[in-house]
Order: sequence, then structure tokens, then C-alpha cells
Amino acid sequence: MFLAKVEGAVVATKKDAHMGGRKLLLLRPMLVDEQDPTQFRRGVNTIVAVDSVGAGQGELVLFCQGSSARLAPGLKDAPVDAVVIGIVDTVDVLGKTIYSAKL
Repeated sequence: MFLAKVEGAVVATKKDAHMGGRKLLLLRPMLVDEQDPTQFRRGVNTIVAVDSVGAGQGELVLFCQGSSARLAPGLKDAPVDAVVIGIVDTVDVLGKTIYSAKL
């Protein structure tokens, strides 16, 4: 599993039949900074992921990739490589809260 911030949405009116009705989100991975592990640093890439939990723009989410993505409910036959599987409430590193959805 990985952490990412929802940067936006992707709309594709024509797609594989198994993808019909699925919301697609644009994610930016968030990494714990090596220099200061009490902060995040933004990843350089973006990922398109299927939303399985109702996430929205600006939220920090958990996502998985690869064959694990197809284990999410209803995605067994869908050609997906990434799926959002959780919305993050808090992240604690070294005893310090570095993210809180309430702030």
C-alpha cells in the first residue's frame, strides 16, 4: 500500500466495459522525507486509480497497485493497476503526527 494525495479526477467517456461507472482519480504519491521524516515530500509521478471508497480532491488516501488492485470488490475482471482503498485520518511518524485530516 502507498500514500497519495488526490490531485484531481480523470474522465474517460469511452473505456473498457468492465470500467463502466467507475470514478477515476489522479493521485500524487506522498513519501516520508528522508532528510526530515516528520514531513512528507511529493512524489514526481502521478497515477490514475479507480476510486473504491468515495475519495475526493485534496484528501490523503491509501492505494495499492498491481495484482492487489484487482482484489478490491468488483474489480476482479477490470483492467486496473491502481485502486484507492482508504481515506487517511492521521499519519504518525516517530511519535509525531505529520498529517491529520482534521487540520
